[in-house]
Amino acid sequence: MTNEVQPQTIAARSAKADGVSGVWRTWSKGAWGKGAWLAAALLLLLVAGGVYWRTSRGAPSARYVSVAATRGDIARTAAATGTVNPELTIIVGSYVSGVLMQISCDYNTRVNAGQICAKIDPRPYQALVDEAKANLAVARAQLVKDQANLAYTNLNWERNRALLQQNSVAKDAADLSKNNRDQAQAQVGFDMATIDQRQAQLAAAQVNLDYTDITSPVNGTVVSRNVTQGQTLAASLNTPTLFLIATDLTRMQVDTNISESDIGGIKVGNKASFTVDAFPDRVFAGTVTQVRQSPQTVQNVVTYDAVVSVENKDLALKPGMTASTRIIIEQRSNVLRAPNQALRFTPAALGATASPAKPGGARLWVLREDQPVAVDIVAGLDDDNFTEILQGDLHEGDKVLVGEERASVK
Repeated sequence: MTNEVQPQTIAARSAKADGVSGVWRTWSKGAWGKGAWLAAALLLLLVAGGVYWRTSRGAPSARYVSVAATRGDIARTAAATGTVNPELTIIVGSYVSGVLMQISCDYNTRVNAGQICAKIDPRPYQALVDEAKANLAVARAQLVKDQANLAYTNLNWERNRALLQQNSVAKDAADLSKNNRDQAQAQVGFDMATIDQRQAQLAAAQVNLDYTDITSPVNGTVVSRNVTQGQTLAASLNTPTLFLIATDLTRMQVDTNISESDIGGIKVGNKASFTVDAFPDRVFAGTVTQVRQSPQTVQNVVTYDAVVSVENKDLALKPGMTASTRIIIEQRSNVLRAPNQALRFTPAALGATASPAKPGGARLWVLREDQPVAVDIVAGLDDDNFTEILQGDLHEGDKVLVGEERASVK
């Protein structure tokens, strides 16, 4: 029975396979076959688009950053720090030594020329003056005495000379009287010189006595007092400083330290501005009035003092303030200018293929019709922010490229 069934099963399967194959050949050759090919082509396009989208999804695209060229002012400056000081400060010291008995001037005191600010004990110096006066009186009295003696000796000589002519007196007696007259005359000359000497000593003693009164030599304001009442001053070693007097606090100056790299451009008459910590929002204006030749070397750094004068009518500036100074070396007004950053920028995609700028010139990239275009220029004055454009195909309002951003397409 088994042998009979197997041939029938195989035959049935073979017939079924032949039927399926016939149906496929019929389907592929009919209308259904054409639609399947179109579907396959559409599917292939979709797959290719997806692949392209995936590969280009994170690719960056360039977006340029631009700034418009403008007109304005450009100033080349030198920055420095300095100290605010009065234009003229007088140091008042002591010429003589002694105990300071009295102080009549203090900080911020307004003083006039000749006003007594302090007094040293005058008694030792008054004693010297009295002694000199006494010595002068003695010398004058001695002169009177010697003048009387000169008159007597002169009379005796005249008498003996007359007797000598008559041979009524010895020659030796006449010579002695002449000698006495000459000595008396010399003594009178000596007495007169002694009087001059005693007068000089008296004048010196009087000067020292007068120096016990410490007076102001000028009209001004006391800005510093370095002594106290009862203090002993020793002027024999050095002149002790008692007061500092500023002549006019409405006129101040800033002593700035200019580096040797910038000092060549600093000239008398340059405009300057500065700020101080006490008034951070206020800008003070001044003028360079002096460029001193003396160098100052600190830790192998050489600087020079440029003096900036400034008005101080409201007395806002105080001596000793630290000033952050900006001195204008050169300035241009209403010029075409571009940001300094633009002269250093080159588009990444064009940097390798762009030709170099002309010798002595510079190059900017300008956005025209949404495309970067190279523009050769001649640069002039520059400061920390802008550069003057002297020549070149650049106009006010042109969009100058200063950078680019890489944005991803989402």
